[in-house]
Amino acid sequence: MQTVYANLRTWARRTTTSFADLWAHSDAPPPDTQPLARGELIYRLKNWPDLPPAGKTADVYRVLSVMSNRAVNRTWILATCRLAPHEVDALLRWLVRQGAVEVIDVSHFANAAL
Repeated sequence: MQTVYANLRTWARRTTTSFADLWAHSDAPPPDTQPLARGELIYRLKNWPDLPPAGKTADVYRVLSVMSNRAVNRTWILATCRLAPHEVDALLRWLVRQGAVEVIDVSHFANAAL
């Protein structure tokens, strides 16, 4: 007789699709492991921003939640949420204007490593 854990694991493998499963079958690495484009900035949330009513969506909250734990770049945001490129740019501008994010230019780290 199988345990409850084994039954749930078997069921989950048959009935769900995750991004990890999709990446396992594609040639591209997941967005978290992709190298930064030359000159691309990364953003880390310093404090929770005051969002306009139009910005209070699940996708925006998801991005802000991740940004509160680690720095992310624009490419990661586009790859992991359903925001359009112009919406991502508007969100990042809003966050920078409010001083809610730390903007990190990683290009000088590459020069230091040489």
